[in-house]
Amino acid sequence: MAHFRSQETVDSALRMSDDGVSDKINAEIHGVAIKTIRRWRRLYQRRGLPRGTAYPGTPCPRCDGAELDESAYALLLGWYLGDGHIAKARRGVYVLSISNDPKYPVLNQEIAATMRLVKPTASPCLRNGHAIRIEARWKHWPCLFPQHGPGRKHERKIALEEWQLEIVAKYPEQLLRGLFHSDGCRFVNWASKPASEKRYYYVRYMFSNESEDIRKILTDALDLLGIAWRQPRRNAIAVSRKDAVAVLDGFVGVKG
Repeated sequence: MAHFRSQETVDSALRMSDDGVSDKINAEIHGVAIKTIRRWRRLYQRRGLPRGTAYPGTPCPRCDGAELDESAYALLLGWYLGDGHIAKARRGVYVLSISNDPKYPVLNQEIAATMRLVKPTASPCLRNGHAIRIEARWKHWPCLFPQHGPGRKHERKIALEEWQLEIVAKYPEQLLRGLFHSDGCRFVNWASKPASEKRYYYVRYMFSNESEDIRKILTDALDLLGIAWRQPRRNAIAVSRKDAVAVLDGFVGVKG
């Protein structure tokens, strides 16, 4: 594997780390990113790997300090919480599968592209059936989606970890796009005033999910953006106000 920093630079940074120099100061002294210092410490100090040792497969952002496209991750997290699941395959590999309607080919390609952004070496496959399943294999999917576990999501606790909350706080639009396109819809609704037969029409977003925890993840993201919402029934969240719908139209919009 190619390295862009000399052995002397790495050794110097590791010595300073051993002496208690903070990652921030260490990075400034050696002209590298803080994440680079942390990666060096993780690989060469904690794990004891010799410099130049190849990763056993695609490096993980959580285990190996690899870079993570956080915007793409927030989008994929939304899709996973809505219509995704992870299954264990052979040799410690896991399959991330996102299900979607085959009549939305643009969105299906977007899911595959997002998987490649999160795992750059991924080769997602689209499996046809009653629903399209976009799948990608990796040993580290459970690291990135610690909500993975036995049973259906609505039958167990679903809570985002602190590092996930930090990403969602930066990219709530991406999370909402994944959630609404997986378990939501945008449609034209109608209503009439009392004692009047005249109808008026308006656009509404609706998100339906049996998990109270996932619904709260969605409403927390809406709150971050100041988007008004209400709960018309037990398992559904609606966005109906004209200004709120306009905001969602900016990054969710109709399914394609």
